[in-house]
Amino acid sequence: MASSEPKLVCRGVWKIFGAGGRSLAGPSAARLTSAELRAAGAVGAVRDVNIEVREGEIFVIMGLSGSGKSTLVRCLSRLIEPTSGDILFNGENLLAASEARMIEIRRHQMGMVFQHFALLPHLTVLANVAFPLEIQGIERAAREERARRMIDLVGLSGRENAFPRELSGGQQQRVGIARSLAAEPELWFLDEPFSALDPLIRREMQDEFLRLQSVLKKTIVFITHDFDEAIRLADRIAIMKDGEIVQAGTPEDLVLNPATPYVAEFTRSVARAKVVKVAALMRPLNGTLPPTSIRASAPVAEAAPLFSQGAETLAALDGAGTPVGLIDRAAVVDVMMRG
Repeated sequence: MASSEPKLVCRGVWKIFGAGGRSLAGPSAARLTSAELRAAGAVGAVRDVNIEVREGEIFVIMGLSGSGKSTLVRCLSRLIEPTSGDILFNGENLLAASEARMIEIRRHQMGMVFQHFALLPHLTVLANVAFPLEIQGIERAAREERARRMIDLVGLSGRENAFPRELSGGQQQRVGIARSLAAEPELWFLDEPFSALDPLIRREMQDEFLRLQSVLKKTIVFITHDFDEAIRLADRIAIMKDGEIVQAGTPEDLVLNPATPYVAEFTRSVARAKVVKVAALMRPLNGTLPPTSIRASAPVAEAAPLFSQGAETLAALDGAGTPVGLIDRAAVVDVMMRG
């Protein structure tokens, strides 16, 4: 479970491209339309964004192409300089940090994975994963030992001496994930990491990602344009449009209570059973536990097939595998029938 304490706080962050952009940012800028910004020779790529990412949660930022999500995540790590605002990481304002300090933070406390794997083609899997540690000056035996642990964690043991060209797309992405984890970051940025993969491999990588998070419990900012991917992975989701956050909340919040017509259209085709969690339908434990169980955090859609053998009730388990409630067939059927 994510902590209630914020690891990353973003307050009034703007990124305006174009001449005079800095002079446009500020309290009055929130009222500027995209047309007015263009008339001033500027583009509001990120507009007055306010978010908090809690320690240990998967916070998904999503939107269509051009919505500003990738620009925002690069502002959060200062790979792109925000025009104005505050970005607090562990209470430290990153916009007041020197470039040397930001390099130190990125090397030791942040991990990043992007859509393009960016592996070094002349290095083996082991050397690619160990590369960030080499940059840090860690001696060879120690960095290779840690790299081997990361390679094992992502399920690539035995491929340490392979070169990127000898790996499938999914395997290359696993190497990229292992490399980003080698520095043992506190905060992990993933910008559309699976979008270049085939659908079946993408699903497998989502499963792998959830498995890794159950072990590592990282604080994660995950960028995607795929709402099905977002609701499968996210603790909370922020939807962007034209550089602004139009709604943020749990997947259930967005699907059941869309704040704007744009969010309603974005979520219109999503079945409720995919987003309503088993925990929302649980009733208290009572008497003997049924033999079949499911995670309380799983969507109701995953519970439905478990009733096919005639069971009327399932046990709901927390992350440690401890029973925390019961879920009945009738409650699941009710959600499924409502679409």
